[in-house]
Amino acid sequence: MNPQNLPNQIDFQKVALETLRIEEQALGVLATQIDERFTRACEIILQCKGRLVITGMGKSGHIGRKMAATFASTGTPSFFMHPGEAGHGDLGMLVKGDVLIAISNSGKSDEIMMLMPLIKHLEVPLITISRDDRGPMPQNADIALTLGDIQEACPLGLAPTSSTTATLVLGDALAVALLDARGFTADDFAMSHPAGALGKRLLLHVKHLMHTGNDLPKVSPDTPMNQVLYEISNKRLGLTTIVDENDVLLGIFTDGDLRRLIDKQQGFDVNLAVSDVMIANPSTISKEARAVEALEKMNEKKINQFVVVDDANKVIGVISMHDLIQAGVN
Repeated sequence: MNPQNLPNQIDFQKVALETLRIEEQALGVLATQIDERFTRACEIILQCKGRLVITGMGKSGHIGRKMAATFASTGTPSFFMHPGEAGHGDLGMLVKGDVLIAISNSGKSDEIMMLMPLIKHLEVPLITISRDDRGPMPQNADIALTLGDIQEACPLGLAPTSSTTATLVLGDALAVALLDARGFTADDFAMSHPAGALGKRLLLHVKHLMHTGNDLPKVSPDTPMNQVLYEISNKRLGLTTIVDENDVLLGIFTDGDLRRLIDKQQGFDVNLAVSDVMIANPSTISKEARAVEALEKMNEKKINQFVVVDDANKVIGVISMHDLIQAGVN
């Protein structure tokens, strides 16, 4: 420590880049540790009938909490159990049928070792994550995953830096491998992320936002233009659909089409049938499409509305860009 409490003159950017280099090297070392043990660990977790329980003390515990959250959101039921609290009753969280991942860089956490007899009694498969396989924890494990001989980025070699990064990456590797094995989809992911922008992108579909029933503008092809304009104005969606007697879509007429018609003809016959000026074969979308997909296609096609049709091309709704923006889709 500087006796005058003055900051040392250092190149902060140089230190940052050196830290990144050391931690990148640590991941290279970790890659050499991915072998049959990793495969067996994935198989044990896949066969688990209960939950995947993660435990660890200190910085390992912080990494463990993130790992549990990642597993839980990608199809593997999981939670974090604090080893200190486990020794005072929380071990009741762990039951037969669960799988336990215990994290300790040294492989000899006293708090976790204290739980070992009960873990063995419950016959819970134990997967450890540590620097090497020489400590008492990996020696008692069913699968001992190792990080390898990595250098901490901390110049004192004391603060967990590279080791926690490598542990986090190993946890991500397990989660992604399991996600792949389970055939986990974006829809599955959405079910555990209902809130916020992510939830809206994944869970909100056209059917949740489209206008239906009496709010749906529809006219027949022989409808005169004065009634068409009334339908557009009354339903306030900027267009009307033109359908046959079975509600099959024939075309659309929008307020933009009206402006172009007036510009072109300098007025028009109000008794003109809409079939003479409608846009045939307009862009449509399925009610099952995601709302974000509808917005992307509107921007791509430079349009403000989609007609929603079923498999028989029958009109079942209309959705506008205003509806999507108002719902917070972006």
